[in-house]
Amino acid sequence: MRSFYVARRARAWVLSIILGASPALAAHGADTPLTLDAAVRRGLLQAPLVAARGEDIDAMREQAVRAGRLPDPSLTLGVSNYPVTNPGAFGWRADPMTMRAVGITQAIPSRASRAAERRLAAANIDVAAADRAASEQTVQERIADAWIGVWAYGKQRSLLQQLQDESGLAVRIATARLRGGDGSATDVLAARAETLMLENRLTAAAARLRGAKASLQRWLGARIAALGAAPDFAHLAQNPAEFERSIDVEAPLLVLQARERVAAAALAEARAAKHPNWSVGVSYGNRAPGLSDMVTLEIGVSLPLFGHNRQDRGISAQHAEWRAAQANREDARRAQREAVARALASWQGWGQQIARDRDALLPLARDRARTALAAYRGGAPLEPWLDARRDEIQLRLKYVDALAARAELWASLAYLLPSPQESP
Repeated sequence: MRSFYVARRARAWVLSIILGASPALAAHGADTPLTLDAAVRRGLLQAPLVAARGEDIDAMREQAVRAGRLPDPSLTLGVSNYPVTNPGAFGWRADPMTMRAVGITQAIPSRASRAAERRLAAANIDVAAADRAASEQTVQERIADAWIGVWAYGKQRSLLQQLQDESGLAVRIATARLRGGDGSATDVLAARAETLMLENRLTAAAARLRGAKASLQRWLGARIAALGAAPDFAHLAQNPAEFERSIDVEAPLLVLQARERVAAAALAEARAAKHPNWSVGVSYGNRAPGLSDMVTLEIGVSLPLFGHNRQDRGISAQHAEWRAAQANREDARRAQREAVARALASWQGWGQQIARDRDALLPLARDRARTALAAYRGGAPLEPWLDARRDEIQLRLKYVDALAARAELWASLAYLLPSPQESP
């Protein structure tokens, strides 16, 4: 017990140092490129949700200390054998048996009941620890999604900025052809409109990037200067087969497993109610002067005589709740297996699409736009370049969307298995 409080004070001391130093650390690292791993670790340390779950664990541990202990004794004060009718009504000394009594009574629940109460308290600690692990997994994934949002919108803006020079070149070519008498004012206006549309897309991308940075700052509490290198979202840290083998220790299943243990402990507690409880009481009676004082000793035992409508009903109810908890866990297990399989399939599908876009479609779109612009310079119409240009922009935007979708699936899988320090 003493070691628990010492460990708790030590943890609070370390946490106060870390939190107290966090503004300085944030200021020091404001200009340092922020990697995904660093963002997750820093955000997890500062997440109020995780701190709240840690307090829940402390609360359950405090409750466990008192579980299974004897209840507080009861103090009794009273008057025994006090006459209320004649002869000697309401007289303290009219009857030699009248006495003032003080006593103490101690209830003693059955050993089975106390053991069941301790098991239930331990199961509640497991639930709190599982809630913390699930909260940490959720927070990690949200931080990762926020970081991926900044990364993706930054890449989107970069891909669009690469087309600005070509827009200016198209306007200059259209203007030169108009001056040379080989072009038209319509081409000049169309080229300028295409340039302005690209500027609108860049403005929207910049706004989305600022919004993504605000989402990430919500978790880190500090200004985000620049991101570090992104992880290789094309490869998972775990073997895909590991997710199927580890389905029962994945964060979403931990809570339901712990709640099943709580239901089992509550069932054991209901069954323990069939064991009789005891009580011991002793009282001291003070009589009139000249008469001897008296001591009374009482031993009581509960009589569960009507178990069919009392204890058995409670056992049946808790047994039903235990079966319900088992069914809920099995349903969640199947749903989790399906969700993981879908996530893996989607992640692999996005990877194939990204590779096809990167290696074939984007280069083809770029060559098509360049060829169309070169042909326009040589006297061909402007419309082929406009069409190629719009198709290329849409392809680049879809390519970034695919990158973000694959990265988010990667994050959902990467933080699915609790790390050793997060396991309940």
